[in-house]
This record gives sequence, structure tokens and C-alpha cells, in this order.
Amino acid sequence: MNQKPFRVLVFGKSGCEKCKQLNKRLDELLDKPEWADFEKQYCDMETEEGLVAFCRAECVNPNRIPAMVVARVNPENRRHEYLLNPAPGTEKGILYSVLGIQTDYSGSGVIPPKLIASVLAKARECVQVGA
Repeated sequence: MNQKPFRVLVFGKSGCEKCKQLNKRLDELLDKPEWADFEKQYCDMETEEGLVAFCRAECVNPNRIPAMVVARVNPENRRHEYLLNPAPGTEKGILYSVLGIQTDYSGSGVIPPKLIASVLAKARECVQVGA
């Protein structure tokens, strides 16, 4: 199986409408040719596997699910590594330490497609400058 350079890990749970919405918006975005270098991995927070992935991310508040983080494939060992956020604390909902988004429940609680796309674009920028 050929790995794509980037992986988006989505943390959610069954029955959550906001989780469904994030998955749908991300799927629609990743279906476009310009995002072909990204793949999605859904991590169900109600399973052991999903909880392990969530714990390894070490950055998402469990009260702010759904959330997503972006990892890249390390060319040397082919393992996924989270990208550091080059501008922490600059935008509501953006994770502080790694590149990703968690739901901001002070508003609608829905992550807009434009914010998702901006995080993916930032992932490419981080890799290009060697972050």
C-alpha cells in the first residue's frame, strides 16, 4: 500500500452530528485532486483503538470533540509524525502545540470547511520550510 505524504486523524464518536459533519466536510475536500497528498484516518473515541490514537496525540481536549490533527510521513522511517503548529494561539479552535483543530463550543461548534482547508495548506507549508 502506498502511503500518502500526509494523514489527517479525525477524533469523533458515533451518533455525534458535529463529528459526522467534520467527516463529511473533510471527505469532500480530500476528494478534490488538489488534496490528493492527504489521507484520512477516523479514530472512534468509543473504541480502544480510537482512544489509543487520541492519547498518543496528547493535544486535544476530550471535551472539544470532534477534532483533527495532521501528521506527515517521515521519509526516513515511514512513520507518521505530528506537525508542530508554527503559530500557536492565533486562531480560535486551532490546537496550540500541533497542527490541528478542535471544536470551539463557544460558537456553533461546527468546524468550517475554510478552516479545515487552511490547516491542510499550513501542513504543506510546514514541510516545505522543514518544520
